[in-house]
Amino acid sequence: MSEPASPDKQATQGVIFGLTAYVMWGCFPLFFAMFEGIPAWEVLIHRILWSCVFLAGLISLLRRWSPVNDALAHPGRLGRVLACALLIGFNWGVYIYAVETRHVFQASLGYFLTPLINVLLGMVVLKERMEKLQGIAVGLATVAIAIQLVLLGELPWITLTLAISFGTYGLLRKQVPLDGLSGLFVETLLLLPLGLVAITWLTAVGGSHFLADNSQATLLLIASGVITALPLMAFAGAARRLRLATVGFLMYINPTLQFFIALLVFREPLTPTQLASFILIWIGLALYSYSAWQSRPRVGSAPKSA
Repeated sequence: MSEPASPDKQATQGVIFGLTAYVMWGCFPLFFAMFEGIPAWEVLIHRILWSCVFLAGLISLLRRWSPVNDALAHPGRLGRVLACALLIGFNWGVYIYAVETRHVFQASLGYFLTPLINVLLGMVVLKERMEKLQGIAVGLATVAIAIQLVLLGELPWITLTLAISFGTYGLLRKQVPLDGLSGLFVETLLLLPLGLVAITWLTAVGGSHFLADNSQATLLLIASGVITALPLMAFAGAARRLRLATVGFLMYINPTLQFFIALLVFREPLTPTQLASFILIWIGLALYSYSAWQSRPRVGSAPKSA
């Protein structure tokens, strides 16, 4: 029998898994930019279908059907899972649209904004107490969005949609007793009937790009399911080995990579107004991170009395 890994080795493995997950997520714009000429909603349909197929095979390989069977055996408890499924599907669709229309800066800002949306949702929905620095951080984020609304004359709807949908997904997901792999499979399974109906209709009217003359499009559509699951597996490995605070700090790798891909690869224009919004949100995130670090449990500290 092999000896359990030491805490240092566990932490090193966790960081490697975390970096793998967030770098993969951060590079998603490069992948979805390859679907040129394929509508975002068609890519979304195939992402759901092939994610479901790939995850089913993976769960079979890992022999992890027990939590899935338990969840499906109690359909009355699937309401939150269905809500999670609709939210993550909507989030995926908007994100793919953002990449295809070269609004990656907005997508990046949305994922930078998500932790602050989580703080706001925790206060409004869960009645959690907002720390002073967290309140300032949320205020700076609000000012950043207001600047875009006033100076650009338009609401950054992609940013807000991605942040709110993913933040709400995270809020509901915490209330679902399923691990990441099983949870994502059940979510895609619940969306599968809609996906099958949509792809059947699309094929019937001759609008499908799957199995068309372009074999590259077919392979990319299949691969969309695989690349959805791979970073999730790496993230699960990180979450098991690292403290939540460490995982939270690694999270900023994703939108940072998206920001530089938008700037250096896609050459999206970055106006002074957009840059000001980013700077305000970055300052807000710095305050939020400092607050989270200060409130972390100290090793060896006495537990607080109730």
